[in-house]
Amino acid sequence: MEFTISKLDLVRELSLSQGVVEKRTTIPILSNILLEASDDKLRLTATDLELGIQSSCPAQVKRAGTGTLPARRLLDYVRLLPDADVSVKFGENHWAQLVCGKSRTRMAGMSRESYPELPQMPDTVSEFPAGVLANLIGRTIFAISLEESRFTLNGAQFILKPNGMTLVATDGHRLAYVEHPMDLGAAASARALLPRKAMTELIRLAQETGDATIQFAATENHLFFRIGHRLLLSRKLTGTFPDFDRVLPREHPHTFSMNRDELRAAIERVAQFSDERSHAVRVQLAPGEMKVHSSLSETGESEESLSANYDGPEMEIGFNAHYLVDFLRAIHEAEAQILVKDSTSAGEFRPAGEKVDYNYRYVVMPMRI
Repeated sequence: MEFTISKLDLVRELSLSQGVVEKRTTIPILSNILLEASDDKLRLTATDLELGIQSSCPAQVKRAGTGTLPARRLLDYVRLLPDADVSVKFGENHWAQLVCGKSRTRMAGMSRESYPELPQMPDTVSEFPAGVLANLIGRTIFAISLEESRFTLNGAQFILKPNGMTLVATDGHRLAYVEHPMDLGAAASARALLPRKAMTELIRLAQETGDATIQFAATENHLFFRIGHRLLLSRKLTGTFPDFDRVLPREHPHTFSMNRDELRAAIERVAQFSDERSHAVRVQLAPGEMKVHSSLSETGESEESLSANYDGPEMEIGFNAHYLVDFLRAIHEAEAQILVKDSTSAGEFRPAGEKVDYNYRYVVMPMRI
């Protein structure tokens, strides 16, 4: 295999593959990226067996063929080359020679024969803007559990229907639910656990492609997302996601809204004096006022008082400050709506405003302080 390619094109596609490539693996070939040159283009494939990405870019192909090279080392080296064309030539011993200007380098590769084959994408069942999916992911991904033992909570419930798309994530202490109504076509139907790693890569692809459209398809074991000349495929997580409908509160006697930035700043300041493990803060509600308080006997204490259009009974609720800040960072609206029942019931947070075109509900369990 021998081809010449723009350094900038190669760096861009290699960078997108880095989140997929296995950096610490017992299967050495998974640390490599598969390069396939033919028909005046170079196709790049990376996988960790659970997640895979394929992309392509223009190339001057002198001799078609395939080969693999260490993904991280290849990117680190090519990134340091001058902005010019890079010539790559593979020998029969799987070593590759890279030439760019006066730079000449030889790099050890591995046989393509041991590289795993990725499943083929079936027929598309729906199309939707990449930005919409990225926004839904951004409002739920932080609620995913990081405990590997709770594997059914290591991803989000992805639901696709003809009239809209839904993502739900929970770690057992909080739940993020977001639904975006839209016409996805009569064939749109999917319900699967989407892994956190796949969600992270979808955000990266959406940021790279701007206003592009995602072509979506699914099989019994995999989900496929094609954005232009790039394809991300993910194995579905196995197991049953919790019945989130039972977690979503059905009534909130007391509802009020507050400025998002003011509330976030107050919580971040007060949280400096919260316990390092629980991050607990006290939220005290009284007519027209909301106080956020925390204290540590050895460090100090802090309290912030904020005006609130609240006219319910006085109550005090304990919350994990990080959980509240995660929500306030995820929304872009100027106002945050807070819905509460009593000091022992879950609190619910929503974006507030007339232009909110999606249904976002963030439920946080109270803490004992």
